[in-house]
Amino acid sequence: MGDVLLMAQPWIKAFHILAVISWMAAMLYLPRLFVNHAGLEVGSQASELLKGMEVRLYRLIMNPAMLAALAAGVVLAVLGGQAVWGSLWFWGKVLFLGVLLGFHGYCTRWLKAFSRDENQHSARFYRFMNEVPTLAMIVIVVLVVVRPF
Repeated sequence: MGDVLLMAQPWIKAFHILAVISWMAAMLYLPRLFVNHAGLEVGSQASELLKGMEVRLYRLIMNPAMLAALAAGVVLAVLGGQAVWGSLWFWGKVLFLGVLLGFHGYCTRWLKAFSRDENQHSARFYRFMNEVPTLAMIVIVVLVVVRPF
């Protein structure tokens, strides 16, 4: 089984990258929808339209992409063995992965608040929060590609 996984490693890596791109796209787009939604009147046609868009993005892209990225990432980390687990860059990546997972959790909370018409945040708040996954992604890419330590 281990030989099969080693032979499949480039495919697993490609799948991981595609899943991460999908997850990031959703985490960058969902707060942008929140920016637009925050300024709308509760119950308006536009508000209801955005609710549907937000839920579909979250359920059909964001969650499945996150799960796929995590699954492929764990397999790659296991295949990498001590060379990965003993590297400081890897643990930095894990730390910023935690930031992304936390942000995903907050998106879940905000999505539920919008669906109940109980949003408490301004468009400016969501505009600011939209930068969190971008910054985490930049750090992760630098850690994985450059491996500064």
